[in-house]
Amino acid sequence: MPARYRHIIWDWNGTLLNDVDFSIDIMNGLLRRRGLPLLDRARYHALFDFPVRDYYYRLGFDPARDSFEALSVEFIGGYDERRWECRLHSGTRPALTAARAAGISQSILSAYRQETLHEIVAHFGLTDFFLRLTGLDNIYAHSKAELGRAWVAELGLPRSDILMVGDTLHDLDVAAEMGVDCVLVAAGHHPEARLRARTPRVVPHLEALLADAEIFPT
Repeated sequence: MPARYRHIIWDWNGTLLNDVDFSIDIMNGLLRRRGLPLLDRARYHALFDFPVRDYYYRLGFDPARDSFEALSVEFIGGYDERRWECRLHSGTRPALTAARAAGISQSILSAYRQETLHEIVAHFGLTDFFLRLTGLDNIYAHSKAELGRAWVAELGLPRSDILMVGDTLHDLDVAAEMGVDCVLVAAGHHPEARLRARTPRVVPHLEALLADAEIFPT
């Protein structure tokens, strides 16, 4: 049986790259320097969301003292300095390999900066899996929906043939704006309960995605 989808658009951070605990550690550095309550995974999962500006101030940062732009520079500076410490999720290579074997083309749509996205995907030796790597042109992690709509139009495929795979409710919203289906992986920046409150198409990890017959028919 042929695959239902002809193209998969992957999110990067949290979906293919396992950077949740790493991101928590970097943010705790900012919080610690200001004497603010630190994050653990449960608190992070409860608070993290898009737009990122609102998340920063939910953490207790004082906008009169720290602008969102300055906080973004500080966070991304710390993240980039240590980014090579990150690892892929264990199911990343098997999922990408399975999609390629099924004849499904692939791309990445990320809120990560474009230049840095290319660097880190190449670092892991994954570049050849993808038709396109699309990131933002700034460090402020605004919505990637506009870039996604442009990419879907350029692909020229029926929207029913395209699947978005992400790890946050923002990815679900972006997929809706692009008019494509979405599966969310509950191993990233939003916990399973939050994801399932909005959509039934949730898997616990990428290995479970491989068992989805709608995506990878046997």
